[in-house]
Amino acid sequence: MKLLLDENLSLRLVEFLTDLYPGSDHVHNLGLGGATDSEVWDYAKLHGFAIVSKDSDFAERSVLEEDPPKIIWIRLGNCSTADVERLLRSTHGAIRIFLEEDEETCLLLGRG
Repeated sequence: MKLLLDENLSLRLVEFLTDLYPGSDHVHNLGLGGATDSEVWDYAKLHGFAIVSKDSDFAERSVLEEDPPKIIWIRLGNCSTADVERLLRSTHGAIRIFLEEDEETCLLLGRG
């Protein structure tokens, strides 16, 4: 379960979550800091990552494009890194199931 954390999320999450999500990384670590959504999207597809973001852009795009990478949309609003970590830990089982199935392309986590 490799997660690709978008630049709107803390780099520290990769280290904090390595026990549950080995192989995960952050866009900055991969030279994708400041990259366009399309570049992040293509990288995720090519390397088998699910994109984790707080922005709606990837979620919206996942509905429009054929064969998108999996998208995990964090809906916590203004929150701390610890809040995001708790959410990704507490929903690990749901994320695992989401990533293994083929039907859904976007998983909303958090409020709303």
